[in-house]
Amino acid sequence: WSYGQAGNCLRIPAHPGLTPPETIRVATHDVEEMDSVIWVAVGTPASKPPRLESLIPLRSLTVFAGIAAIEAAAGGKASTDGLVEIDASIGTICLLLSAQEDGQTLIHVLLKGDTGLAAGIGASRAAESLRRRAEGLQREIAQ
Repeated sequence: WSYGQAGNCLRIPAHPGLTPPETIRVATHDVEEMDSVIWVAVGTPASKPPRLESLIPLRSLTVFAGIAAIEAAAGGKASTDGLVEIDASIGTICLLLSAQEDGQTLIHVLLKGDTGLAAGIGASRAAESLRRRAEGLQREIAQ
C-alpha cells in the first residue's frame, strides 16, 4: 500500500481502481536529519535536536536503567543536550541519552572524529560494559 505525507492511504495495488477510504491511515511523526542522525519525534517535539557536529554515530542500545544510574555508571552528568562524555582507553566517547516511558533509556554511542575500526569496536565494548554497570546500579536502587 502507498501512503501520503499526512498518513492517508493513496493506493492499494491489489485494487488499482479503488480510491482508498479516508479511514485507512497510519500515524505520522516529525522527522529531521541533523549531523548524520535521523531524529523522529513521537508526539510534539519539546525542542530541536542537539547539534552533534564532529561526532560520528556508532550504534544505539537500550538500557534497563534510568538516566541517573547511567550517569553514576559513567561517572559524569549529562549536558543540557543529553550528552555524557566518558574517557575510554580508545579516547573520548559521547553518549546521547534518551529516557523512555517504561524506565528504560536509549543510549546512542557517538565517536569524536573518524577514529577507525579498532576505536569503534572499543567504544562498543565500553558502551556494553557501561550498560551492565548501569543496570546493576538500577537493580540496587530498586531493592
